[in-house]
Formats: sequence, structure tokens, C-alpha cells
Amino acid sequence: MIVVGVDGSRAGLEAVGWAAAEAALRRVPLRVVHAIHRWAVETEQGRYAGVARWMREGAQTVLAAGVDRALREHPGLTVEAEILPGDPRAALIRASERAELLVVGNHGLSAVRGLLVGSVAYGVAGHTPCDVVVVRETPAVSSGEIAVGLDSSPWTAHVLTFAFAEAALRGAALRAVHVWNRYETGGGFQAVPDDFFEDERNEVRQLEETLAGWSERYPDVTVIKEIVQGHPVDALREAARGADLLVVGSRGRGGLKGLVLGSVSHAMLHHSPVPLAVIRRPV
Repeated sequence: MIVVGVDGSRAGLEAVGWAAAEAALRRVPLRVVHAIHRWAVETEQGRYAGVARWMREGAQTVLAAGVDRALREHPGLTVEAEILPGDPRAALIRASERAELLVVGNHGLSAVRGLLVGSVAYGVAGHTPCDVVVVRETPAVSSGEIAVGLDSSPWTAHVLTFAFAEAALRGAALRAVHVWNRYETGGGFQAVPDDFFEDERNEVRQLEETLAGWSERYPDVTVIKEIVQGHPVDALREAARGADLLVVGSRGRGGLKGLVLGSVSHAMLHHSPVPLAVIRRPV
């Protein structure tokens, strides 16, 4: 099942459109959800019963618009709708416990002007038990390509599992982007050998080792290997411009303990020009 959160905003409906298409590809049901205050869900009598009923009716209107969008674009899709009680972030995280994917829009109705990603999108990415896709806008015309950012972190295999499976599902090519920087200091505060960044062949070899065996598992997926010297955020943003989806891990090799999102995944929440898949760190 795929869960998508809606709130009545345009971004929420764009998320529904993306989630419905993904559910159709995976042949799984779509669950459209909307969160309101718990007291509004539970209050049937008393002084504020009328207000609570008004909020529930508004929630049903929002859900109906989401369901209508999904079924209009994918008539044969199985779609459920549900009002969730509580804070949207906590409610979506709970709802994702039985999902294989959670989809949200990058902005909601309460988005603060000047911020490129809303608090709900930021609040769920990296916190859910499933992978999260944040939808800003979908390309008008499919490029037939998915981009994935790679590093040498221990959980890169989980990122590649999602990226290759998604490319195979869509019949798309996979652009594997490895970014290196001569002045990088490596993971955390670990010392780096003096010659680590002196020869680009080291980076080529690292990318080859990372991708070893994947083409055998997904022979129909064309892999485009791209090695870029520079800042990861700039390189991934540029790679995403020619893609339908950008895939990153929730944590990179330099992630500090206690942080849920790494600096690159955090930045791409704000700057990815296409839907962004944030792959959870395995527990």
C-alpha cells in the first residue's frame, strides 16, 4: 500500500497524482489521508460539537478531492480515504507503519513564505518506517531517467535497491551520480590518506565497486555512470533536472550520530527540482 497525505493545497494534489501513478505501476492500493485535531475527530457532543463537525466535513471535502484526482487519472486503482487524528507529522508517521511508501507534497497550506519545503515534509522524511517521496512538481514530459546520488556509506545498497527497482518498474534508465571533492575531509572526523583524492581513477574504481553486480540483477536497466567533482548538492540538483525522480539516502557517510537527515538529503528537500525519494536508513 502507498499512503499519500493531502491538505487541500495544490502541492497535496500533485502528491496524490504522483502517488496514484506509482500505485498503479506497483499494482497496490492507494490510501489518501488527511489529519485534523484529535478533539475534532472525537467530539460528537457538547459546546464545540458544531465546530468539530465542520472540521470533519472540511476534511472529507479535502479527501474527496484527492480520491477524485487519483481515480480520474487511474480509474482502475483501489483507493481508500481516511481522516487521521492528531498532528499531521505524527499521524503520517503512524500511518506509514503499514505502507511501503509515504508520499507528501513539499508545501502545505500553512507553509511559511520563503521556505522551500514545508514542516510536514521535513518532519516525516527520515522519521518514517518506510521510504518517503516528497513531490514539488512532476516533469511535464517524462525523461525516462531516474537519478540516484551515491556515496560510500554502509547503507548505499538500500538506496540502490530502491533506485534499480524503480527504474525497472518504469522502464527507465538509471543515472548513478558519484560526487567527489578534493578538499573533502571524509566521514566525520576520520583522517583521510594524503593521496585519497589525488587521482580521479580512485573515484571511478569506487563507483564501479558500488555498482558491481547490480546490472546482473537488473539486466534491463541501462546504467549511466556519472562522476562529478564539486559539491554534492549542486551536482545532484543538476542531475535531477534531466530526471523524473531523484533518489538519495536519508544519511550520508559523513552523517553525525543523532541526526536523522544528512546534510545532502536535507538540502535536496529544499532544492530538488523533481520528486525526491528519501530512502530510510536500515535499522
